[in-house]
Amino acid sequence: MTYDELKLKGAYVIGLELKEDSRGFFARTWDKNEFAAHGLEPKVVQCNVSYNPRRGTVRGMHYQLPPHEEVKLVRCTRGSILDVIVDVRPDSPTHLRWAGVELTSQNRLMMYVPRGFAHGYQSLVDDTEVTYQVSEFYHPESEGRLLWNDPAVGIDWPIKVVVISEKDRTAPPLPTRT
Repeated sequence: MTYDELKLKGAYVIGLELKEDSRGFFARTWDKNEFAAHGLEPKVVQCNVSYNPRRGTVRGMHYQLPPHEEVKLVRCTRGSILDVIVDVRPDSPTHLRWAGVELTSQNRLMMYVPRGFAHGYQSLVDDTEVTYQVSEFYHPESEGRLLWNDPAVGIDWPIKVVVISEKDRTAPPLPTRT
């Protein structure tokens, strides 16, 4: 696998190294020892999948508060998404900055989302499916949310948002700074 760190420290785009032959290809999508050697969290306790029938669906921005912060490894297995992370670590030099990477079933890239980051995505085509490997079990009482279009963050969603849950649409905005 290849590991390219994003402008937000600790976040990576991970690429697959395909071993191709007449049958197609084979590639590892996760390796505990290799992740640990790169300083990445190698623990996985849960795997999730989400499906989005409509282009323009936004899911996010979600994170888990201490002591249940989680690491995610996100991959688009069908279709295409803009995968977005926001640094919510209060003492970070990149606090409230965001980064986005297009993940597709064709490019087979993965986003490594470290602890202390909100995560969400927008489906760029119909019939999109996303898988997540997660380092902690979900704890509803520890869920944090950012407003998907909060001007204090300024995420540049590439297409019109046509579907969003009530919960995500009504996440609280960040306090106004004076």
